[in-house]
Amino acid sequence: MAKRLPSPPPVLAGLSYVRPLGSGGFADVFLYEQDMPRRGVAVKVLPNDVHDAELLRMFNAEADVLARLSAHPSIVTVYQAGISADGRPFIVMEFCPSSLARRYRLERMPVDEVLTIGVKMASAIESAHRAGLVHRDIKPSNILITSFSTPVLADFGISASLARAEDDEVSAMSVPWSAPEVVDERTSGTVASEVWSLGATVYSLLAGHSPFERTERGQNSREHLRRRIARASYTPTGRPDVPHSLEAVLARAMSRDPGARFGSARELAEAMRAVQGELGLAATPLEVAVDEWAAPAWAEGAAAAAEGNPWAPTVAATAEINLKDAALRGPARSVVARASARKRAELPAVVSRTREDELGPDPKAQRGRRLWVWIAVGATALAIAVAVTLGVTGVI
Repeated sequence: MAKRLPSPPPVLAGLSYVRPLGSGGFADVFLYEQDMPRRGVAVKVLPNDVHDAELLRMFNAEADVLARLSAHPSIVTVYQAGISADGRPFIVMEFCPSSLARRYRLERMPVDEVLTIGVKMASAIESAHRAGLVHRDIKPSNILITSFSTPVLADFGISASLARAEDDEVSAMSVPWSAPEVVDERTSGTVASEVWSLGATVYSLLAGHSPFERTERGQNSREHLRRRIARASYTPTGRPDVPHSLEAVLARAMSRDPGARFGSARELAEAMRAVQGELGLAATPLEVAVDEWAAPAWAEGAAAAAEGNPWAPTVAATAEINLKDAALRGPARSVVARASARKRAELPAVVSRTREDELGPDPKAQRGRRLWVWIAVGATALAIAVAVTLGVTGVI
């Protein structure tokens, strides 16, 4: 299938276009500079020739999902979402300079680093599951690296659901990291299939290739991979520095029988933490959302306020988000806007400090402050002069 050319970057208020970052089958990502607070941001936008109602609905659903989850330290942060002047939906996200898409194929990643990444991703996935959400496209290219070298999970629920049937490449529908029951279309995504995908991702980072990929040319079509994954015969990574205990963890995570896998992403994380202990490494903290987060208090108030409001979300914040639900198309944006407003209300001091500490003082702000200082000084001098004059004349 011919590669689609990227669409023109949209004109967005408060954002200045810098350069393209990437282009996929269904969305383009551009680097913009945000005016206030000043920072680089990634803007994901649908092409201007997309009129697919399903794709539009799914895109808005992704904004809804990210707004719900972006407080997690291992999930990419979303700042806002909306519709551009030319009618295209967009999502403004944290800019991450790189991903693991190619690194694991170009270099041998250290075992300790891979274990750290695995535990962090398991924490993020477990938090999503506790909120009733499934990612459905866990793979190395969806693990982004922030400016502080922190891995974060991105692209919730879009790529895997919308892959074109005629695309026969290895990456189509993310088959290399999909569980047998997913490639057989028995399910579109469950906790068990996510455990498989995370195990397959960790395997890839260690082995330098996906679990069922072959080195022979022409042997990695989607149909070839489907047949191998259906058999689900685990092959060790082949690295002498990978302990047998880690091989056993990955073999269980990628068991053909979903019931034989780890019961949750958290269980898989704990197993990888145990391997860290065996190797004498510090255990990576397990950052899992508490139950109160999974059912936020503001959800009840929002539901009550929504009565009689046609623009209010029609899906409860505590309910599982069904990415095929047509009701998500409009409400997704209102949830993002509400979450963004809450963050802005909570963090005004942090924003101002970040601007000066990381980017240096704003010249306009400095000029404004200097003007007010001179006004204050002038007013004080005038008051003193009046007082002295009145004292001399005997009025006071």
